[in-house]
Amino acid sequence: MNLAHIGPSMYGNSNAPSASGSACPGWLMTAVAPWGENAEDAYDQGLVELGLGDSRLIEVQGAFLPMGFSATPPKPLPMGSLVECHLATAYAYNGSSACAGVAWAACKTPEGEECAVVAKITTELDYEETESLLKRNLQRRLASRDLEVVTFDVAVDEVTAAQEHFGVAMAALILPESLKLSGGGNVGRVRQGLTRTASDAMESASKRVDTKAPAAPAMRPGGRPSSTDGRTDFSL
Repeated sequence: MNLAHIGPSMYGNSNAPSASGSACPGWLMTAVAPWGENAEDAYDQGLVELGLGDSRLIEVQGAFLPMGFSATPPKPLPMGSLVECHLATAYAYNGSSACAGVAWAACKTPEGEECAVVAKITTELDYEETESLLKRNLQRRLASRDLEVVTFDVAVDEVTAAQEHFGVAMAALILPESLKLSGGGNVGRVRQGLTRTASDAMESASKRVDTKAPAAPAMRPGGRPSSTDGRTDFSL
């Protein structure tokens, strides 16, 4: 289990609590497991090395982190705990190598609102190339959302599978308390231009011209259509 360097700074909205009682704590971790008997075994060994072996996982997709996210030191998780995480998993076999990485960035909107985004990657390249590509992915996510980076952190790990064994490299941003925010209290405003409103979707839908072919007339089994109505017979 490898702990990425994480500072205690807090990133989120102006009403967010201090880092000691942050609204959404999280930490970066990496792990490798080169001795799996199969891919599933290697994956499970990797979870144990990450400190998630006793947890139930929800693998989160998407770039945005909950408002009030802060990078904090890791802590032990209770057995059976339900945990969200942004997880990158790279597999290798029989002496081959693979890399996995996750990065987060604290950033600001043009209006000065604080937020945070995450990016992840898996490759069959070496550590340095994977880290460079991961930073590039993070930059693209910031640019596409018109966000200015304040600070960031990156975690990458590389595995070389043992002979005739499966290996796994894992990197994760673990969010142990984000499910407590599901009530919607830790969300920001809707930014115009980046998110379509319901009225915009309805207006564009009303401009579409939907056409539908007429239904064929019902016939009894074995019946033949009448040729006097001028319709073309497409029956088989």
